[in-house]
Amino acid sequence: MLSSLSELVWQDWIWFPPGVGWADLRDHDGKVYPKTGDLWATIPIALCFLLIRQIFERVVATPLAKLLGVKDNQRVRLIPNPALESSFFTSSKHPPQSCLESLSKQTGLSVRQVERWFRRRRNLERPNKLKKFREASWRFTFYLIAFFAGLAVLIDKPWFHDMKMMWEDFPKMPLITSQYWYYMLELGFYMSLVFSVATDVKRKDFKEQIIHHVATILLISFSWLVNYIRAGTLIMLVHDASDYLMESAKMFNYAGWRKTCNLIFTLFAVVFIITRLVILPFWIMHTTWVYPLTLYPAFFGFYFFNGLMVVLLLLHMFWAVLILRMVIKFLPGNDIVEDERSDKDETESDEEDEEKTETSKNGHVQNGHTLLNNNHRKLE
Repeated sequence: MLSSLSELVWQDWIWFPPGVGWADLRDHDGKVYPKTGDLWATIPIALCFLLIRQIFERVVATPLAKLLGVKDNQRVRLIPNPALESSFFTSSKHPPQSCLESLSKQTGLSVRQVERWFRRRRNLERPNKLKKFREASWRFTFYLIAFFAGLAVLIDKPWFHDMKMMWEDFPKMPLITSQYWYYMLELGFYMSLVFSVATDVKRKDFKEQIIHHVATILLISFSWLVNYIRAGTLIMLVHDASDYLMESAKMFNYAGWRKTCNLIFTLFAVVFIITRLVILPFWIMHTTWVYPLTLYPAFFGFYFFNGLMVVLLLLHMFWAVLILRMVIKFLPGNDIVEDERSDKDETESDEEDEEKTETSKNGHVQNGHTLLNNNHRKLE
């Protein structure tokens, strides 16, 4: 039954245009072609990346953080309270007013003291600056190396200068050794990001990040299977072009180098928009979606590949809005870029602001300085 299902799923007409199929990807006359079994190599590569990351963060990232002056905000220590601790883990980390009042009666603390305890306890759950810096420096290192290595691999290839060449003699283009390693390392790295998702810093766009990683893994894997490798290498290069700039901006932000952070982030925004909202849709996607229809009739593999491309494009548009909002915030003169995706510490000033808004003097409500504080929170 499984054999019959496999034969049905991997029919030539599903994944290839008429006249070609899987038989064309068999090695012959010294020419090597991508194989399904090659993808299994990405699992040990991903595990190696996880190990290398641990060594890198301790040997390179931590000393670099000290050199750049990365300092954590002082967090208030909590007085142990078993009842509140139990409620924090079993009930809610953001208890409603009714729960706060119940816990207040149970512990003998005021509602304000219970609320303050939960706020401080939530802050202890959030990653510190050193963890964020080490994560950013690891990704910066990989993306920087991957971009320039990819550029070196592709710059002399004809389809880099004329994208229509990516379909020349498709799918009978033999595999190049540099393409093999470019693919395996990129796919292995994205798989390592999925493996480490439970321990990495979580942001507000966590779900979008997971969708992006999964779509990227599917796109890279599928392009390997059906020998869309020329298109795949260009897509990976376009994505790596801006990522290392974003990670370096984070690093300088954690170090408190505000002007450097803002300058790099502005450069990142420009590169991101040019590569992902101009080059990707109007050059690469045009060559994978529009141009092939002049050569072949549409088939399922064509729709599947371009469907994944559309998912990535929609995510890029979502992030572009956040990026532009961040750039606009500091252009008039703000000191620091605020990451719209960040999960910020709740500060004691937030507490004071809440108290001020509840206190009326001479009939006037004291609004505090929440907006001012928000404008000076750092890129996370």
